[in-house]
Amino acid sequence: MSKSRIVSRDVGDSWVREGYGRLQRDAYHYLLDASWPKLIAILVGLYVGGNTLFAFAYLARPGSIENGRPGSFGDAFFFSVQTMATIGYGKLLPSTAYANLLVVLETSTGIIGLAMLTGLIFAKFSRPTARVLFSRRAIVTMRDGIPCFMFRMANARSTGIVEAEARVVLARSEDTREGENVRRFYDLELSRTRNSIFALTWTVIHWITEASPLYRATPASLEASEVEIIVSMVGLDESLSQTVHARHSFIPEEISWGARFVDVISRLPDGRRQVDLTHFHEVVEHGGSLPPWLTGGETTA
Repeated sequence: MSKSRIVSRDVGDSWVREGYGRLQRDAYHYLLDASWPKLIAILVGLYVGGNTLFAFAYLARPGSIENGRPGSFGDAFFFSVQTMATIGYGKLLPSTAYANLLVVLETSTGIIGLAMLTGLIFAKFSRPTARVLFSRRAIVTMRDGIPCFMFRMANARSTGIVEAEARVVLARSEDTREGENVRRFYDLELSRTRNSIFALTWTVIHWITEASPLYRATPASLEASEVEIIVSMVGLDESLSQTVHARHSFIPEEISWGARFVDVISRLPDGRRQVDLTHFHEVVEHGGSLPPWLTGGETTA
């Protein structure tokens, strides 16, 4: 059975895309989405590589660098660094028309590159991101006598997310009357879709009534139809007043049946509530109740 996801948990895509240049992604968005260590490594590599190319260009015409040692790659490289950064210490100088043309090209490249780099770094620093924890497992259990699908979210930042809104969609493979296999999407109605101030944790609940796509579902049926439950959360960062978002997905093997989540909220002796995210991902297997269709009972809708 394929474990391909629409929403990937890894850095790379979980889908292989073909056509239109493999859905081209421009360099700006690639660098903007890259992690800081990866971005710094790429920029350092481009800086060293660019100066290396210009160093070889200076060496291609002997005598291009005044006071430089003949054939010295080190002198040519460091002259290139000084030129690109417009430092100009004054010891190494261009001595030919060819070298001066290279200097014009290199300083232009350096100035344009610095402007682009400044914009990229500023955009990456100023872009708000949500640090939302999603429980590693979702559960199907009984609550108030009604079967339900639920999972947990937690805000890992010290600032709150105001007007947070959650949406859950079920995707599964189905066969049409003509025998064509298609991927269809169904909205899962939630008991509460909006959280005015998402500061700590949020347990999202979908009641499994007869109108639910999960009604009478079993672990085997979810696996057979390649179900993926996709979660998206959108809200406003309390400090920056900018929109932040997060997404996650669950596949059948990540759903525990008849389980319950370990409590993470307790009350301190002074009356305050304490949230302990140490046990956020833990579930108690068989700590809940199975839906009636798995036990031979009837559902209370």
